[in-house]
Amino acid sequence: PPFDRPRNVGIFGGNLFELPQMLYRMDNYLMYMGLYPQAVTKLSEKLCSIHMENLEKWLGAVGQYIDIVLFGDDLGGQNAPLISIDMYRRFYKPYHKKLWSRARQLADVKVMLHCCGSIEPFLEDMIEAGLDAINPVQISCSNMNVQTLKNKYGDKMCFWGGGCDTRDILPSADHDDIAKHVKQQVQVLKPNGGFVFQQVHNIMADVPPQNIIAMFNAVND
Repeated sequence: PPFDRPRNVGIFGGNLFELPQMLYRMDNYLMYMGLYPQAVTKLSEKLCSIHMENLEKWLGAVGQYIDIVLFGDDLGGQNAPLISIDMYRRFYKPYHKKLWSRARQLADVKVMLHCCGSIEPFLEDMIEAGLDAINPVQISCSNMNVQTLKNKYGDKMCFWGGGCDTRDILPSADHDDIAKHVKQQVQVLKPNGGFVFQQVHNIMADVPPQNIIAMFNAVND
């Protein structure tokens, strides 16, 4: 049965796009992708090798206890992806595919990616690379309308998020508006499965607790 027990998520990471930004600064790395593509490819290969070694050790220890492996790489901005689809296919998709397929070989797990921002153009390629679920489904970004996403990808992947906007709705809307918003999101994302309710990303410290209660009450109505 699908709900015979709780499902456990193991947070792995495995960032390929974000780690180089920490090494070189975001602006420099984005320029390097255009100026030195061969070097960027070699860096992605090296990072994949490091992540693969860690993944094998990690799943060897916890694989029997988890059901989902959570990878992470924020590829989207507020209005569009941060890189082109061609860059994703060249620099990251092959290594996502290697890591995600290896995770399935090592344990009976599904693969989820935490990827913020406007990322719709990447989803088909991510599914081809082996992605099972996407998080946080940042609905306040351009081209992240849940009805469109559900129509295009609802039979191919799970939406783990998108249940309540944490930028404009959850912090400041009244309880009735929060409930209305949540019910609209659930009504679109829930049919035929493939949806795990979660607010978009983290709940900030300044969100009134009563608003959080209103959100979850709306889910359970």
